[in-house]
Amino acid sequence: MQEFLDFLAKNTPFSGLAMADLERVAASLDVEYFNANYQVVTAGAKPLEYLYLIRAGAVDILDKGRVIDQLGPGDAFGHISVLTGLPPEYSVRTSEETLCYRLPDPRNIVMQPDALAFGYFGTFNTRRRITSSDLMSDTQAPVNRYMRNIVWVDSHESARSAAELMSEADSSCAVVRIPGQLADYGLVTDRDFRTKLATGKISPDAPISAMMSHPLITIDSRSTLTHAFMYMVERGVHHLVVVDELGHPVGVVRAMDLSSVQLRNPLLVRSSIESARDINELREASALLIPALIELHVNQIPSLHIAGLMSAMISATLSRVIQLSPTLLAPVEHSWLILGSVARGEPLPASDVDTAIVWADQSSGGDISDQVTASAASILNVMELCGLRKCPNGANADNTLFTRSKQAWTEVSGAWLSDPSRAGALLLSSIAADNQPITNIALGRTIMESLRESTRSRAYLSDALRFALAKHPPVGFVREFIVEHGGEHRGELNLKEGGISPIASLARWMAIALGDVRGGTIDRLKRADSAGLLRGDECEILIGAFTELHQLVFENEIVEVREGRKPNTWVSPNDLDSLTRRHLRETFRAISAIQSKIESDWSKRLA
Repeated sequence: MQEFLDFLAKNTPFSGLAMADLERVAASLDVEYFNANYQVVTAGAKPLEYLYLIRAGAVDILDKGRVIDQLGPGDAFGHISVLTGLPPEYSVRTSEETLCYRLPDPRNIVMQPDALAFGYFGTFNTRRRITSSDLMSDTQAPVNRYMRNIVWVDSHESARSAAELMSEADSSCAVVRIPGQLADYGLVTDRDFRTKLATGKISPDAPISAMMSHPLITIDSRSTLTHAFMYMVERGVHHLVVVDELGHPVGVVRAMDLSSVQLRNPLLVRSSIESARDINELREASALLIPALIELHVNQIPSLHIAGLMSAMISATLSRVIQLSPTLLAPVEHSWLILGSVARGEPLPASDVDTAIVWADQSSGGDISDQVTASAASILNVMELCGLRKCPNGANADNTLFTRSKQAWTEVSGAWLSDPSRAGALLLSSIAADNQPITNIALGRTIMESLRESTRSRAYLSDALRFALAKHPPVGFVREFIVEHGGEHRGELNLKEGGISPIASLARWMAIALGDVRGGTIDRLKRADSAGLLRGDECEILIGAFTELHQLVFENEIVEVREGRKPNTWVSPNDLDSLTRRHLRETFRAISAIQSKIESDWSKRLA
């Protein structure tokens, strides 16, 4: 027994268990011996009831007969099928005589299942959708399949009483009966309480009829989910009361109730954003953005594809804010630009929005920068009301560093690229390189044209490369990973700063060096490869690493968002299964090796 306990305590996912739970797991395991070349798991077979922990020997992981990885002592397999209830995705065959510990689902054995380190267990191995078996994915299903029970209140009841009833039922709305009027009802939602009760416009003791919406917006119970969703978009509401053939309310369906259904077409979301008639409607439409991202992720759409759609919807939202805010606009012709990861088409679910402004040169008059920045500040405030967060580090259009006339942008861009010692030249030029104009496109291209046409001095390129390489993967020659030694992230590594950013920064430097900053990281890497700045398989390695790391970080953030937690890009290596940990380590080392090669011979590559 002690041998079992010692081995379990050293390996994921059991290393965090208390001794009592380790003993329960040890008591439940069986020892199995397999000859060489024995197929332990067959891809596509029925879901596994047991996971395996290799005690001695080795196994091959096969995808359609091709070996894609090898596992040894301490590594686990079969866990994804056990955890998800899905058929195994890969086959597993012993490559030599192998001894395994076979265990049932440990979550059903231990007293503290939260201590099992399943957080990222198998993240790289599976992209499958995990949904309850009774959930229909057919968008033509009747809407009554997703409706919730109604919370009823009478129109004379107080707002306080209605709030208590909604709270007890864990409901975001209630249907209001109107006495003396046959089949006439109203609706009150949690938004009504926030905008009317919480602001003091209505007293808690006022009748609920004073804050209800009337007449009721309903949908027939025989309508499809697609129809319900389109109707919500059209009417700009988050709740529909479902009625039977006689018009009597039988349930309520919310926009969020449809988040598990394949309805969150980003084109529909963007359409609702662009057709919003006022800021309130725009707020309602932009609230569909996160559910859309969740649905796309659940349906296994690659993260970079989702990020591109996310960028388009963010741009559409800011553009519509500007269109709906004529009294807040700058007093001169100008162009709004989006910067950063959104401009590159690579944002993460929790990404903020960096912005800038170029305004047309004036033939006369005084300095109007204060007026333009004040206008920008007002627009950004409205943007945040619509759910888009401005940059907390100051890369915003209300900052004079990012709001300039066309001539000023041309002059400062040239100065940055010729004199790296100029204050902020390296940082500001790297920020400005990631830009996408969303209004008055011709004027907005000023920055991109300035970066292309300006002479890039050797001193600038040398210093800018060192600046780009300051972001490096957290892997060392001795230790597997370099982790934080203190603070709230002690023992963790930042996958965004250590994985995504080093590649994006290197690609940006190469784009500036070549005078072409269009597109995102992958486009820039491909152009650098064609120009000889990348050699051999360097481009393929960097694109593969960037794609996988973006997927991993995106998945982490979307899960946090979906579960109502604050997203972050930190992970403990101890929470990774051995396959993911090994893959991540090799990816980091490959990135680091390419960084070193370019640092040593960049001048020859540019020649």
